[in-house]
Amino acid sequence: MRWIRAAGRGLLVAAVVLTGYVASGAQADGARGGGRGPLTLATAGDLTSYLGPLLDGWNRTHPGEKVTLVELPDSADETRAQMTTDLRGGDRNRFDILNIDVAWTSEFAAAGWISPLSRDRFPLDGFLPQVEDTATYDGRLYAVPYVTNAGLLLYRKDILDKEGVEPPRTWAELEKQAKDIAPKYGLDGYAGQFLPYEGLTVNAAEAVYSAGGTILGDEGERVTVDSAAAREGIGFLARGVRDGWIPRKALTYKEEESKQAFQDGRLLFLRNWPYAYVGASAEGSAVAGKIGAVPLPGPDGPGASVLGGSNLAVSAHARHPDSAARLITYLTSERVQRQVLTKGALPPVRAALYRDPELIRRFPYLPTLRASVAAAAPRPKSPRYDQVSLAVQAVVQDAMTGRQTPEAAVRRLARELADISRRG
Repeated sequence: MRWIRAAGRGLLVAAVVLTGYVASGAQADGARGGGRGPLTLATAGDLTSYLGPLLDGWNRTHPGEKVTLVELPDSADETRAQMTTDLRGGDRNRFDILNIDVAWTSEFAAAGWISPLSRDRFPLDGFLPQVEDTATYDGRLYAVPYVTNAGLLLYRKDILDKEGVEPPRTWAELEKQAKDIAPKYGLDGYAGQFLPYEGLTVNAAEAVYSAGGTILGDEGERVTVDSAAAREGIGFLARGVRDGWIPRKALTYKEEESKQAFQDGRLLFLRNWPYAYVGASAEGSAVAGKIGAVPLPGPDGPGASVLGGSNLAVSAHARHPDSAARLITYLTSERVQRQVLTKGALPPVRAALYRDPELIRRFPYLPTLRASVAAAAPRPKSPRYDQVSLAVQAVVQDAMTGRQTPEAAVRRLARELADISRRG
């Protein structure tokens, strides 16, 4: 997802007074080493170039704990591959702090790559209530939420106003407007992130969740996807491609490609993360001043987004775990979280910022985003999440391209997920 950046890449990172800092010299639970010293922070590529200056603020006031930023590829899948390669190196790894997609927390924790953390060290009580669950595994805190995210439906407000219709609240309304209105203006109807990568997993999960279904339960140990709700959700996406209101070119879209299509004025509706709203509203955009945002639709009313974003985790082989915890406290302080939004256009985890009148004037989608986050659900939790996501992508792609019916695709996905669970 963009985040992560946006997860959707949706999703990523990483003078000031540290808020919530407790017990000078305390270490992150389970981490190697001690004391304070320099750090290396690994993150997916910083598309808005906000993170370097943010860390410069830390480095100026913490000369003995300077942070080196390592930017990995923009793609969530490539970032994960490079992180896991490094983490498997044990004492030889380079990264002390990892800005990870929220879906990776369970996998990294189960593998022993990241250390459990003390809850009382971090200001969790000031966070949005939904985000903490993305940072836990087996009842323990293994990361600290840094950025959250939820999908929104962006739409051409100027066109719907001209047609005298409200933005869609249901799948039927979305389908009708995408089929009937978009062609009148030479536009494609609807797109999301439908290339087989993490973004397709997110879009598929949102369709299933919006219909009332689930994919896995019990942190990956129980397969729940074989349901009428899952068939309805995957069927909705497949029908869109079959009937043409989802253009076939959208099967090649990731976050950036879909954002550009909307920003260039080629789409009536787009499912994306809030950063796409910011880009489409910026000077030079063909649709600046002509767009709106609402929660994702569902079968009978507003649907459910996947909870995106990223968490900050401490490597099990961090050189200076106390400094790592201090940096995480800094990055999640309210002052810095405000800059995450204003400089990086990324949704913060601090609840108070969503009620700030000045920020709402500058980012008018914030109330909608807050409601979407409140209704969002995490991607399936599993210590084998990478395998789970690949299975979802392959099966849903076959359904959307017409190689398999939605009913057969859901049955196949249930079998493949059961095999993954049995393999351990």
